[in-house]
Order: sequence, then structure tokens, then C-alpha cells
Amino acid sequence: METEAFQEVLAAVRTFVRKEVVPAEDVIEQTDEIPESLRAQAADMGLFGFALPEEYGGLGFSMIEDVQLAMELGHTTPAFRSMLGTNNGIAGQVLVNFGTDEQKRRYLPDLASGTKIASFALTESEAGSDPSGLRTRASRVEGGYRITGQKRFITNADRADVFMVFAKTGAEQISVFTVEAGSQGVTVGPKDDKMGQRGAHTAEVFFDDVFVPGSALVGGVEGDGFAAAMRSLARGRLHIAAVCVGLAQRLVEESVAHAAATRQGDHPIAEFQQVQAMLAESQTELFAGRAMVLEAARAYDDGSDRRMAPSCAKLFCSEMVGRVADRAVQIHGGMGYMRTVPVERFYRDARLFRLYEGTSEVQKVIIAKQLLRGVSGERP
Repeated sequence: METEAFQEVLAAVRTFVRKEVVPAEDVIEQTDEIPESLRAQAADMGLFGFALPEEYGGLGFSMIEDVQLAMELGHTTPAFRSMLGTNNGIAGQVLVNFGTDEQKRRYLPDLASGTKIASFALTESEAGSDPSGLRTRASRVEGGYRITGQKRFITNADRADVFMVFAKTGAEQISVFTVEAGSQGVTVGPKDDKMGQRGAHTAEVFFDDVFVPGSALVGGVEGDGFAAAMRSLARGRLHIAAVCVGLAQRLVEESVAHAAATRQGDHPIAEFQQVQAMLAESQTELFAGRAMVLEAARAYDDGSDRRMAPSCAKLFCSEMVGRVADRAVQIHGGMGYMRTVPVERFYRDARLFRLYEGTSEVQKVIIAKQLLRGVSGERP
């Protein structure tokens, strides 16, 4: 965590985000696209593979390093992080943790360099945070499988070169397959028109009797899909919690600057105790969220808790950043409701964090189950 090389990367990303990405936020909002120049610079910095193994061209960050980087990425529009997120996170980690050596050699170097994009195709209309309701099926045929189904809200679907597709291979068995975007029968729908996080694209993906060879079965074993999804999501949840901390920090900074510069009568509004109270509440929650994320990341790295702590951090931090965003709008007053100020945009952006990679309600179920297992004598 404290290596000189990592600190240099962190400092470079901090400078890049503040000097290059933040000034482009309005363009990203207006065009619903990340400028190609930012994408290229991010690739040159190795950001498409920060969480992928060094042997495949990634930076090989530990979880404690991952969350520190995520806090820096969270300082700006969430769409910028989302551009990198699936390669490093939920899609890339499926291959890192469950892929065969051949699958890793085939995909991970291109994902780490940013020359290819991977998407995590799990969610369906009747299977969101709980994958047990999957309708997509993979039927075994000579030489491989045929996959039929429909996925929705798939991040980076319109940019993806390969999908990690979760499908039923038995009555209760879920498996995961690598499916090339150009395969016959694969169709990506139009990008979704969302409340916020413009520049981060999601879309439906349709698989119409898509043939994949047997080598596309991740890990070469049927039935590993549920475990692959849960492991990828656990790391992803902790990463998202850290992004929420970074965004909360930006919101506090915007609120402090506005309160200090805006006058009501002869006094800056920062002198008003109710404004001070809102600033203090936001800073306190930010402090708590950062401490929680760092502690959860340490537990993740040492293997002592890779289930409950990520859910605790994701639950608290995603709810926390929503409260901080709400106060930021309130501190800005009428200006906070205008599209010309960052806090209005971040207010809309922050709402999604309570929904994806497991809703707040699902995190509560996971946390409670882990606690009850502890009561029964099992390890949480």
C-alpha cells in the first residue's frame, strides 16, 4: 500500500483526474460520451488493468490499493470510472478467479491494455441482485453450447468485445461463458436513457441461439457461475464503496467552496450555524465511510472477511453519498437545482450506487445472514 511505485501511480491519477477529467465533465454530460483523448490517456496509464495480474499486463493492485485508487476516480463523473470498471472488476475478475490458463492468456492482456472491453452479463428482467431467477440457458450441443436469453442494464455493452454471460446449464446450475460480441445471434440494443451517470452506457443484450465452443465455458467446469458472480461482486462492492467516498469528498469540497463564497446579506453563508451543521454532518459521514472502506479492504486482502465487510461498506457508503449529495444541493440553495453546477449532476449520479452490484436491501440480507451464521457457530 505504501510502496513508492504505488504512491507515484496514485499521485499521477490524482493529477490527471483534476486537470484533465474534471474540466471535461460538462462535455461528458452533454455528449453522453467519454472523450477519446481521456480514454487513450487512461489506457496509457494502465488504468484499464489496475486490478488485473501483472503477468497479463495489469498493475496487480491489492484491494487496499484498489480502494485508494477508486477514491481518486470517484472525485469526478462516475462515467469515467465506469469506462474502466468492467475490465478491472466484475467482468475481468471472472477470468482472473475462474478462467483457465488459456482463457486468461487470450483475454486478460487485451483487457489490461484497454484494447478490448469486457462486459458482465448477469442481470435480467427477473434476475437482478439475485441470480437464481436466471432465464438465459446454455444447452450442450456437439462441440459446445447454444445460448439463448436476454440481459438488461449491461454496463459497456455497446463497447464490449466480449461478454461474461451467465446462463443456466441445469435446473439449479449456473455457468458462465465468454461470448464474443461479433458472434452470430448476439445483438446489443440501444443505450439506455438514464437519470444520471451520462457517459456510462448500459444496454440490453440479446442472445439468440448463439453457438460457443466448449472452450468458452469459463474454467472448463459447469456450475461455477454462481460462485464466480458472487466473488466478482464482493470485490466490486468494496470498489464501489470507495468510489462513493471519493464522490462524497468532491461534494464536501464543492459545498465548502460555495458556502465560503456565497453571501447572504453582509455575511458568507458559511457563518450560519445550520449551514455549518450540514457541512459537519457530511464531513463526519465521509470520515466514517473512508475508515470503513480501508478497514474492509485490509480484511479482504488478508482473507479474514470477503463477504460481510464488502456488503457493510457498500451499504453504508452508497447511502452516505446520497445524503451528502442531498445536503450539497441544500447548501447551494436554488443554484443547487440548476444544471450549471456540479452538485446537481452528482445528486443524480449518486442515486445509482444504491442499486447496482446489489441493492441496499440485498446488502442487508447478506450482512444479516453472515451474522446469523456466526451465531450458529459457523465462520461469518
